[in-house]
Parts: sequence; structure tokens; C-alpha cells
Amino acid sequence: MANPIEDLRTKTDDQLSTELNELKREAFNLRFQSATNQLERPARIKEVRRQIARIKTLQTERSAAEKA
Repeated sequence: MANPIEDLRTKTDDQLSTELNELKREAFNLRFQSATNQLERPARIKEVRRQIARIKTLQTERSAAEKA
């Protein structure tokens, strides 16, 4: 299995932003499904949150590198 952060490092800033927006939308939908007891895979919420955190961390690293 490939390292998720390494997969993200190969993407451009625009691709990361697009993926982040999609994940945020998915997280919203998962929270809504959870609230209405329609969630099929509860572990997916944790996966999505971690993926969002990975992307934000990578974006922060990139912006810090640009300023340095």
C-alpha cells in the first residue's frame, strides 16, 4: 500500500485544494448521515478527517517553504 502523504506530495496546489473541497463536502454528508442514523461505514468519518488534516498540513508546509 502506498503512503498517503507521498501520494499527496506529488499533487499540485490546485489539485490539493480541489481534493480538500471534495473531502470537506464528504465530511459534511457523513456528519449528516450520522445524525440521521443512516451511516453505513462509521470509520469513514475518521478516514476523511485524517485525510483533510494531511492535506492542510502539506499546504502549510508548502506555504512555509515559499516564505523561507
